[in-house]
Amino acid sequence: MIKSVIGNSPYLMVATNNTSNFMNNYSGAQGLGNIRFNTTIQSLEVYDGSMWRPMEMGMATVSLTQDAVDAIGWVNQKRHEEMKIKALAERHPAVADQLAAVQEAEEKLRMLTLLVQT
Repeated sequence: MIKSVIGNSPYLMVATNNTSNFMNNYSGAQGLGNIRFNTTIQSLEVYDGSMWRPMEMGMATVSLTQDAVDAIGWVNQKRHEEMKIKALAERHPAVADQLAAVQEAEEKLRMLTLLVQT
């Protein structure tokens, strides 16, 4: 039985099915609410005052939000693109020169943005 699963991230989704083991009309019967494991059906059972009933077992699903899935996909795509460019740069001097120029331009852009933000 799952009492609760809490996701504390904006990129995590938690869903549960809402099963219930509610005992209706409390009768004061001896053993009401007792729990046992039935080895024949390999399941927990709860005594409702007159008979043993299989316990409803909750199921939780934990997954990433679509934004997280999209972001991971984008990162993987960019990583593969960078790996491909680096491999080409190792074999082709012209690609290596352009890659160095891009890296230098990115560094200049980072420095310029820092300067204008102060």
